[in-house]
Amino acid sequence: MEIREYRTYQEAEVLHLYASVGWSAYTAQPEALRRGFENSLLTLAAYEGDQLIGILRAVGDGHTVVLVQDILVLPEHQRCGVGSALMQALLERYDDVRQIELATDATPQSIAFYESVGFRQMTEFGCCGFMKV
Repeated sequence: MEIREYRTYQEAEVLHLYASVGWSAYTAQPEALRRGFENSLLTLAAYEGDQLIGILRAVGDGHTVVLVQDILVLPEHQRCGVGSALMQALLERYDDVRQIELATDATPQSIAFYESVGFRQMTEFGCCGFMKV
């Protein structure tokens, strides 16, 4: 597996990846997803040969705050270290940024994964999150 910056948006492979994990809100609006990629702070990709197997997309200013917007891995490659490698590459790149944040589903699997890569729940800091949808 190789982790590298995702610089050239390839719609078919991106839509395949998002569809494989059931993120239909993204696949239903492919043009918005493309624009989101283009305006991201950083997008990292995991490749197995020429096959895209995972993506991490971050937004923010890169100096005071970075938000992990998306991290997803093809189902057949999950629990094989792909997500951890993507996250580690992000954390190394932004090791001087004080706040690296994310929002995720409150499933035991998601919580365990993010805690395993060094994240803590916001409630531990006396914080909570808000969202307008």
